[in-house]
Amino acid sequence: MIQLFLSKPNWEKGGDSEASKLIISLLHDLGSVIWSLIISGGRSEARLWLCNAVSCISCISPHQQQRLFVSLLTSKPPRKRLASQLLQIIFQKRPHSVGSILAKKSYMLEKFFQGNPRRIMQWFSNFGDGDSLEHKKGAKALSQFAFVNRDLCWEELEWKGKHGQSPAVVATKPHYFLDLDVQRTVENFLEYVPEFWSSNEFADSLKDGEILFTDNKFFVELFVDLMYKEDSRDVWEVINEFLEEESFSSLCHHLLITLEEGDLIIFLKLLQKYVNPRMEPKGLGNSSFWIEFILYKFYDFESFDQLLLLNAIINQRRQLLWLVRDEECQEECSTVKDLVSQICKASSDAKSLAPVLKECFEKRNTDVIKLLGLYSWVIYCKLSEKCDSAECWESLFASNGIKFHRSDKYSLLHHNGSFDESESEFDDRPSVRHRKRNKSRKKRRRDSDNEGSCVKELLAFDTSYGKLGSPSETGSWLLSTDDFSTSWTNVSFHSTNSRE
Repeated sequence: MIQLFLSKPNWEKGGDSEASKLIISLLHDLGSVIWSLIISGGRSEARLWLCNAVSCISCISPHQQQRLFVSLLTSKPPRKRLASQLLQIIFQKRPHSVGSILAKKSYMLEKFFQGNPRRIMQWFSNFGDGDSLEHKKGAKALSQFAFVNRDLCWEELEWKGKHGQSPAVVATKPHYFLDLDVQRTVENFLEYVPEFWSSNEFADSLKDGEILFTDNKFFVELFVDLMYKEDSRDVWEVINEFLEEESFSSLCHHLLITLEEGDLIIFLKLLQKYVNPRMEPKGLGNSSFWIEFILYKFYDFESFDQLLLLNAIINQRRQLLWLVRDEECQEECSTVKDLVSQICKASSDAKSLAPVLKECFEKRNTDVIKLLGLYSWVIYCKLSEKCDSAECWESLFASNGIKFHRSDKYSLLHHNGSFDESESEFDDRPSVRHRKRNKSRKKRRRDSDNEGSCVKELLAFDTSYGKLGSPSETGSWLLSTDDFSTSWTNVSFHSTNSRE
């Protein structure tokens, strides 16, 4: 059975130093095999895992996240790819804030329409019928400007009919604008009426930012130039405000995936300034706690591979388990299985965790984290292989000195919210009472049906290492680790340790 080393290490007594050195050596070998598996299909997935873990960090304040991303955006050389991605998010979420900038610089859009009939028709041809539909977008700007400045530009309006329309007639019948030759009229305005492009009428049509979606690529490039070539104060104010008000998690999910590896390393170095692992963590199972601690202790960014591996073994246990069980990696899978077995055997020989910890603590901080992370993954891997039924779990608890209350339900509460004490029986003996298997299976199957499809999916997990228990083989317990207030189920082991 698996040795969990739950008792306090006896530093005075010592232990088998040869076994501990063997364990350390085997852990290094295991780390090498796992890393080769991770990068076999490229490093992109390992980087995505790291970005997801970073996005869970909760100690970064809104002002800090704004300073963090602005520092990256303004570092040399300019991060135009990052800026482009950020601008696209702002376009989607706050088009009006960008539209207000365009309204102040409406004259810049004169070139946007020159020689481009598609853009002209898309923006200026939305005339209404004068009854239920009103003029919209550029059509409204064109008609309003033409009336206000009719002495200046009315002759530049091109009509599809045999003759043109007078301002007086069109004022009483606005639907006549439907007969306007929009393309030729706008081309005339581009050549002969420059006043239109800086007019209030045209600027007003831009304020809601809807024009951004006519050609996203053009406007992204335009605003990148405003950021870096003109250093536009208005643009940077919009960016600063957005970076401070958007959630850190959302920013990370949308922006970090665009970074090259070198830029990601720079970001993590900047992030180190704000990480505070001394804050009370929500729980050691929280991935943000571990990534904060790793970043706080991780100074050697030249070994970026090490950081990717550290995050993978700590925060991606289940994904690694799937990876090493891939049918296309049979040789590596066999090697991992053999190393896990050797480590477990050496752990049984060592009998104490103290010498292993001593060996680890003599190394660098990041090496300690990696070795202990690999050690915990070995235990997780072995538990996934061995503990496939309620009986196995109870044997594990007993062999490791864990007392427990037993319950036959996944939930400790009945449907009416009451707790049935008769369902939980104190039992700390190595052997436990067994119910008739057929009756137990039927009862637990009914309970499982009420848990929904999510539980069924988690339990329908079959691999080369072994099959996790079907609903009829699972159990629920209260453990003695904190006065029987901690609940534990076979389901919880496989669900809480996943990092999708």
